[in-house]
Amino acid sequence: MICVGCGKNFLYGLDDIPKAVQFLKQKFKFCNIFAFYGPLGAGKTTLIRELLKDCSVQGPITSPTFTYLNVYKNDQEQRFYHFDLYRLSNINDFLGAGFDEYLNGSEGVSLIEWPEILEPLLKKGVCKVKIEYTEHENKRLLSCEVIR
Repeated sequence: MICVGCGKNFLYGLDDIPKAVQFLKQKFKFCNIFAFYGPLGAGKTTLIRELLKDCSVQGPITSPTFTYLNVYKNDQEQRFYHFDLYRLSNINDFLGAGFDEYLNGSEGVSLIEWPEILEPLLKKGVCKVKIEYTEHENKRLLSCEVIR
């Protein structure tokens, strides 16, 4: 089942990030994989960082640009797997590293930047988050597609 939008698409700026985080957290009941699409500098890492902070993850939250994966836990022991796949060239690199095990387990939430190479694996329990630049200065358009 695909639910396009699942609520609303909305325009947000830096001051509105808490609203964007709440919009995404509503999808936790349907999804354990969040795939973040958008051009360089659109704010994927910023949105993920604020989402993790809102989920009570403590300590520094950084993009795993060179390690591909950072694992975080909150104070309720919930796990979050933050992937940055920008430097991976194909799905076989992802599978060869054993990262698919994080997607198939139900014990955590996967947050994936640059998920394009994973499209064949993103079949259910996925929220595809699209962040786009707009003609409004310092504003982004956030939209979601939930696949149940």
